[in-house]
Amino acid sequence: MSNINETEIATLGEFGLIDHLTKGLEMKNDSTLKGVGDDCAVISNGGGDTCTLVTTDLLLEGIHFDLTYCPLKHLGYKAAVVNFSDVYAMNGTPRQITVSLGISKRFTIEHIEQLYEGIKLACKTYDVDMIGGDTSASVTGLLISITCIGEGQKGKIAYRNGAADTDLICVSGDLGAAYMGLQLLEREKAVSKNSQKDDFHPAFEGHEYLLERQLKPEARKDVIEELASLGIKPTAMIDISDGLSSELMHICKQSNTGCLIYEERIPIDYQTACMAEEFNLNLVTAALNGGEDYELLFTVKLSDYEKVASMHKVRIIGRITKPEYGCLMQTRDGNEIPLKAQGWNAFG
Repeated sequence: MSNINETEIATLGEFGLIDHLTKGLEMKNDSTLKGVGDDCAVISNGGGDTCTLVTTDLLLEGIHFDLTYCPLKHLGYKAAVVNFSDVYAMNGTPRQITVSLGISKRFTIEHIEQLYEGIKLACKTYDVDMIGGDTSASVTGLLISITCIGEGQKGKIAYRNGAADTDLICVSGDLGAAYMGLQLLEREKAVSKNSQKDDFHPAFEGHEYLLERQLKPEARKDVIEELASLGIKPTAMIDISDGLSSELMHICKQSNTGCLIYEERIPIDYQTACMAEEFNLNLVTAALNGGEDYELLFTVKLSDYEKVASMHKVRIIGRITKPEYGCLMQTRDGNEIPLKAQGWNAFG
């Protein structure tokens, strides 16, 4: 099967592979307004103002989740919410999901019921309907594939390619907490394996926020609703699944711009800072590249400064620049360093 001229997928990475496989794709239907390259595909519903948004996510045991420390109910909730987040990142509203599972023999009916409890809770929390799916046997553990269908208004859908010079760069919530939660879970997993005690108790006290951000993230429906109430339409938007640096570079690449963000403005929670110090990890690197925060990264026109500055859950961290300036971060001591996309790479 192997050939000396064949190329390993890891040399391209996830997004490079997608670009390679979809290069030159031609859309045959006028109803396809947006195909590959954004958080969702966008499909016209005819002459009306409403469009259909479609996104899908595949989660594999051993790659995307570890059942040693991830409860099945939490996993179901997270699997649904990360799809909702993609729809919100288009300035849309999730409406329905389909759920497909690959299940190995070690799972019982009760196990799958726990998984579905989490999915159902997510649907109830975000007013989304579960409308179908598929199941199959698996020889490699648990596989979860969820497709989410949403809707958005034609003039309000936010793509990744709309940012322009002088736009403000904004981010919701705080960054790096999910990554630190993962480091904590992995550490305690390793300690438990080496422990001789039958009554081992993981050292989670005081780190509940980090664990919640990793095991039970939330999609930022509240931010989308506040943007709408303030009359702000983001010029570009994406959710932070692979890390701030990687997502910002996606926006800049597709918008043909540069950017400048300020290290001191990156929002970081106190628990995240403490955990980074405990692990002797660079805090800013974790915030830039940790991933799985599922916060919203978006740009707005400079004229919207006062409105966006009034949002309690959003922080302005920089500005969009001309493409020749590149993608930069100004450090606390005033130096400007290039941003690098060092976030999650499924094939790395």
